[in-house]
Amino acid sequence: MFRSFILALSLLVPLQVAAQLPDFTELVEKHGAAVVNISTTQTTNRNALSQQLPQLDENDPFYEFFRRFIPNPNQGPGPNPAPRGFQAQSLGSGFIISADGYILTNAHVIDSAEEVTVRLTDKREFKAKVIGADRRTDVALIKIDAGGLPTLRFGDASKLKVGEWVVAIGSPFGFDNTVTAGIVSAKGRSLPQENFVPFIQTDVAVNPGNSGGPLFNLKGEVVGINSQIYSRTGGFMGLSFAIPIDVANDIAQQLRTTGKVTRGRIGVVIQPVTKELADGFGMSRAQGALVNSVEKGGPADKAGIEAGDVILRFDGKVVNASEDLPRVVGGTKPGSKITVQVWRNKAARDLQVVVAELSDERATRQARGGKQQPPAAQQFGMGLVDLTDAQRKELKIEGGVFVDSVQGAAARAGIQRGDVILGVNNQDVASVAQFRQLMGGFDKGRIVALLVRRGTNSLYIPFRIGENG
Repeated sequence: MFRSFILALSLLVPLQVAAQLPDFTELVEKHGAAVVNISTTQTTNRNALSQQLPQLDENDPFYEFFRRFIPNPNQGPGPNPAPRGFQAQSLGSGFIISADGYILTNAHVIDSAEEVTVRLTDKREFKAKVIGADRRTDVALIKIDAGGLPTLRFGDASKLKVGEWVVAIGSPFGFDNTVTAGIVSAKGRSLPQENFVPFIQTDVAVNPGNSGGPLFNLKGEVVGINSQIYSRTGGFMGLSFAIPIDVANDIAQQLRTTGKVTRGRIGVVIQPVTKELADGFGMSRAQGALVNSVEKGGPADKAGIEAGDVILRFDGKVVNASEDLPRVVGGTKPGSKITVQVWRNKAARDLQVVVAELSDERATRQARGGKQQPPAAQQFGMGLVDLTDAQRKELKIEGGVFVDSVQGAAARAGIQRGDVILGVNNQDVASVAQFRQLMGGFDKGRIVALLVRRGTNSLYIPFRIGENG
């Protein structure tokens, strides 16, 4: 009897597990036809391409792929080498968002393309026109001359939950309409050099050629555009990143109506608020974006925002972390007058700022080398010297003390030789004597926020007052 019960239970458990797993067949049958293959052609210098191709061993699993699908720039048909300029091809994916032929994809899929070809699941091919592309978000809009096409509907990416099932359809390595599935691993991911996109992280298998394809929820709604993978080999390693569809749709609408994308800016340089900095500013928890410098004459400066302010809200939107601010500011229409809530002197206050437009390329300045400094006075693990009027004029600052040497607690805190300390807990520092006086007013063990100028940038560094000062 007992053995029969165990046998029945062993048969029941697999059935229960199978019943809980999702069935993607209906989703693929209904929506797969709206996913397209995109191929591009461009003339490439053979020497430039040879520098970009990976040097792979013949036993590497990607060796055969590159040998078959990417032309050898140093070998043409016959005994003669290939000409210096030749046609290179690349592959990607996209999906139809309107019956008259508008298609969403990644900007990097059609970047520098001289010819874009779209192939549908019914094998029809069309030459596509590039309506516009935005490299900052990696979103592009193209159009083919066709009608009555199948389309996809958008979902609400903000309602996605970590652990939820999602499905990708695309053309990895040129294999059309390949379906892969997984779960949402995280939301709101920030990636290096990608300040305007709160990426959806998944473990859906995504490979070269999947770029630009849709990411679906189980309702068959598009919630993202598959854009990037994290990989040490070039292949899938379980970390895929998709652009939320609301971000992509906003970009697409701007490209469709104006052919370009406009973003807001307020003219501040920010950094994260650490627990130590939050304690130094008298905040109950680490949140917001810490302003470490303000562009003179910029929107923030005119609004009264100061270095040392922590931006907590922007136009009513909570800024939980520093990476949230570029997204909400960038998504604000230039010319808008909005309310910014900042934390200053242990209290919150509201300021009004008129948002300016972010240009495509903002000028950057190179750091200047410092001049020879007089002997430094040692205190707090730092050798400090006063700056001359000429040095302050050259650095375009009104105060500050020069850090000539570091050791002990200062070195551990991250202070470096060549830094200029501009302030302590939002109080300006004009001399070494004043710096000593300010620091001497804090109890042992207290964490203070030092505003430091490093090169052309400024940042706040948390510093704990030790036994020796």
